Amino acid sequence: MNETLKTLLQHRTIRKYSDQPISDQDLELILKAASSGSTMGGMQLYSIIVTRDKEKMKEMAPFHFNQPMATQSPLILTFCADFNRFNKYCSFRDADTTAYNNVQAYHWAIMDAMIATQNACVAAESLGLGICWLGTVIYNADKFVDYLKLPAGVVPLVSITVGHPVEKPEPPYKLPLEAVVHYEEYQDYNEQSINRLYKEVESHPQTLQLLEENQLPNLARIITEKRYKKEDNLYFTTVINQVLKKQGFL
Repeated sequence: MNETLKTLLQHRTIRKYSDQPISDQDLELILKAASSGSTMGGMQLYSIIVTRDKEKMKEMAPFHFNQPMATQSPLILTFCADFNRFNKYCSFRDADTTAYNNVQAYHWAIMDAMIATQNACVAAESLGLGICWLGTVIYNADKFVDYLKLPAGVVPLVSITVGHPVEKPEPPYKLPLEAVVHYEEYQDYNEQSINRLYKEVESHPQTLQLLEENQLPNLARIITEKRYKKEDNLYFTTVINQVLKKQGFL
């Protein structure tokens, strides 16, 4: 097995880091890898904001719900969907600057930014570093827009923390390939297949511990009632819709 596949298959989320900084050389390699991914029409519809300043990390910590890794890591990379740059390019070349003020264009930029993010993660891990995705950015997109001074056409999507690991957690459990891979056409699920596909994760020791801690009968109830609740989803939907309007995509 080659080293690239080993890096991908050994992925794990790292939330605890040493104080050792990320070298300029490693940072440049990570950023080059991020910007080398596939992109819609060659437009590179994303921007990456590099945060090394600990004071800035502390100021942004509440936006990340004060998760410890958001201040303990030596590096945070925030990935944004970005049409601002390309729209300005169009304006300076006598091209239509209104063609991309829509949800279709926003989705293009999301795809570009997510590819760049994953490339950065794989690059960091290949260098022996650890990473953690911070999905809190999309929850508090309005706050990040203001704090990072994002102009119209730019929407923050995700941050990753990067650092030298001081922990080696077990790799996260993944559903079997059968759960996520469909050949030729989509194969829908029934109760029998759902029970089979989720049997192992529901009996995993980590899941059993969560059930005990939350006093709930199954993992689905933990996810929907404790982690990602309907009322939260509805609230943050209004937040992101307001951001998309403000930034010119709705």
